[in-house]
Order: sequence, then structure tokens, then C-alpha cells
Amino acid sequence: MSRIGRKPVPIAAGIIVKVTDGVVKVNGPKGELQAKVHPDITVEVKNNEVRISRHADDKSHRALHGLWRALIANMVKGVTEGYEKKLEIVGVGYKAEMKGKKILFALGYSHPILFGPPEGITLAAPTLTNITISGIDKQLVGQVAAKIRSFRPPEPYKGKGVKYEGEYIRRKAGKAAATVGK
Repeated sequence: MSRIGRKPVPIAAGIIVKVTDGVVKVNGPKGELQAKVHPDITVEVKNNEVRISRHADDKSHRALHGLWRALIANMVKGVTEGYEKKLEIVGVGYKAEMKGKKILFALGYSHPILFGPPEGITLAAPTLTNITISGIDKQLVGQVAAKIRSFRPPEPYKGKGVKYEGEYIRRKAGKAAATVGK
């Protein structure tokens, strides 16, 4: 049996989890999330915890078992605490500033980039070189962070670009000086 899948997901006070027709809905103080569960996985709510089980014991079902336990645990955590990703902008003249709910990026291109977040995501730029992405859906927060990073990924020579907070950029040596007067 899956080690992750067999662990029940605890439900804290103030959170409502409902399972109807293969759709799991999780309501909490920060909002509501829902997901359509794979037909080979069974989800049931008992005694303030969610239990996930599978129909068969082949490799694909074992993988789905652990996956759906993790996804439902992320949904429960999202509606209680929420998720947050932080990005840093490195480079002379590179910056980000808020324009209403959108962010305007100056990343060394001939044009600025105006990015509007999808529904359920909140963007903030506390300084010109820091961006905070927050929301209740872990997958969507990560996807938006990856999209913003893709505007100018960090390059390996000077490290300029948009990177995750705390991300290590492996540096390469530049051109070596040519030997003069052989």
C-alpha cells in the first residue's frame, strides 16, 4: 500500500470537505477549491479526516493513491493557510511595479511587459526587485511564478534575470584572456 496514500488527511475546525459524484470540494476561511477525482480512486470523509483508497494494486493505481492524497492535503492547506512564492529580480535597470492589480516589468527588452494574474492569484511588489505571488491553489501559484520567471530566466554568467527567492544560480566562467605574444 502507498505510504503516503494510506495516511488520512486531517480536517481542522472550520473546514468543510464534501465528496459528490467523484468531485471533492473543500471550503475554508480563505475560499473554496474543488477537483474531479480519478475514477479508480475512492475518497470518503469520516471522523474529521479524509481517507483515500484504491480499487487495484497495480503500479498506476498505487501512484494515483499517493497523488490524490497529496492533492487533497494541498487543497485543505490552501483554504486554511494559502500558498506564497517569492521572486527576486537581479540586474541593472530590471524592475517590477504595480499598475492596479497588474505588474509592469522592465527586464531589458525594447518594451515593458504588463502581466495580469489569473483569477484567484494576488500579486504584490513590496520593492522594485521583489515580487510576491499568493493564492489558495498551490498548482496555480507555482504556475504563475514559473510564467513570470520565464519572462527573463537568470543567465549563468552574471546571474541577471528573474529568479525564485533563495534559488542558487550556477555560474560559468566568462571568456579567458588570450595569451599575448607567443
